[in-house]
Amino acid sequence: MTGVRGYAREDAGAPPAHFPDYRSTVARSPRQPLVCIPATLTETTGPADWDRLMVGPSAIDLTAQHRAAPQGQRIIVTGRVLDEHRRPVPRTVIEIWQANAAGRYIHSADTWNAPLDPNFTGAGNVVTDDDGRYRFVTVRPGAYPWGNHHNAWRPAHIHLSLLGPAFATRLVTQMYFPDDPLIEIDPIANAVPMPYRQRLVGRFDIRSTQPAWALGYLFDIVLKGRDQTPFEAGDHDR
Repeated sequence: MTGVRGYAREDAGAPPAHFPDYRSTVARSPRQPLVCIPATLTETTGPADWDRLMVGPSAIDLTAQHRAAPQGQRIIVTGRVLDEHRRPVPRTVIEIWQANAAGRYIHSADTWNAPLDPNFTGAGNVVTDDDGRYRFVTVRPGAYPWGNHHNAWRPAHIHLSLLGPAFATRLVTQMYFPDDPLIEIDPIANAVPMPYRQRLVGRFDIRSTQPAWALGYLFDIVLKGRDQTPFEAGDHDR
């Protein structure tokens, strides 16, 4: 199930692999019918103990991975991973990666002149509990230019990659922030039509907000069905 997970027939919210306004999809979207390759043991199996392999305190708190706190607004992101019947999906790995508060990634390809933060790597992971819940701490990422068109800026977002029970069961999505004006003019976000695009926007959550410490945001992820979260057609770095 690598790539876009199938939507129900009546759900028109599946983002297309070919979306001309998002220019890189023109070059990398398929032009021929997909070829079905039978799954082998490699694709249908994976680690049995994600907690031991993936998660530690520093992976869950992206603000505590270095000697000092990173710059920016500290936030707490919580939510649930759910199936099409809104039942919890436990023991699911969520990989996290994002830009820093200035909109800069620690990556050799990111060369725009926003400052790097020596106290922020921008990567972590978390495993859902028995009720399908997850929680991680980070800073709100900044917007950044991305060269898709004239004066193109990506809205603030956090990448989330879900790993199921097998190596091939990887789904990738993005969480945006409410009231961000860049969402309405962003080709990646607009590849998902309304009202489905709203499923990519987290909600401010006063219950998970900690007084005088961090703002809370709620972002549930639904794997399939009528309420499915839109997933990307590939492993986008933007």
